[in-house]
Amino acid sequence: MSEESTDKVINKDTGETVAEETSTADTAPETEAEEAAPSEEAEGTENAGEAAETESPEEALEPDADPQEAGEQKKSWAERKAEKKAQRSDKEKEELKAKIADFEDRAKRQLAEFENFRNRSEKEKAQSFDMGARSVLEKILPVVDNFERGLAAIPEDKKDDPYVSGMDKIYRQLMTELDKMDVKPIEAVGKEFDPAFHNAVMQTESEEYESGFVAQELLKGYTYHGTVLRHSMVSVVQ
Repeated sequence: MSEESTDKVINKDTGETVAEETSTADTAPETEAEEAAPSEEAEGTENAGEAAETESPEEALEPDADPQEAGEQKKSWAERKAEKKAQRSDKEKEELKAKIADFEDRAKRQLAEFENFRNRSEKEKAQSFDMGARSVLEKILPVVDNFERGLAAIPEDKKDDPYVSGMDKIYRQLMTELDKMDVKPIEAVGKEFDPAFHNAVMQTESEEYESGFVAQELLKGYTYHGTVLRHSMVSVVQ
């Protein structure tokens, strides 16, 4: 229902008072529409909020996502994870192989060093034994020299004496043992002078031997395992 009101307006040109009617029926609907618009907007906002609350996070992020595509994405993620795990496993295997190779190399080196140490120790031991044996043999050689001088000084008519025979047997036994130890006498008389085995102490004239040959042996020399134990003292033809 519309209501009408009459307002008096004075005309400035004529000075007359003019009545003007205004209708409130037309303005009321506009006011009601304006008041209803905010309420409808509020209701729309509330409904949108409720709809947003009911949607899942995945639907909010991907509203048009296909479930099959989502499954493929999950599968590909699992595959990528498996690939990364396989890569880590391969890397660990390579590291283990490198460590094993390093340990094997160290073991081989240690075995080689131990083998060299053992060979060196055996060689040093043998050399030490030879040095000790040479020292003892050098002290025995003067005894052999005295045996030879004593037996050489016995007259021919005394060589059958039991005492002389016993001394000769002792001398032969001593020489046999020295031979078993690879102690050999150096040949000198009639051989060309060799400074590696002979020690010339004098020169002499000889019709039997040529110049540079040994004419007389003054002191017998010996070798031990092929090396000179004592040089022969000789007289060389000039």
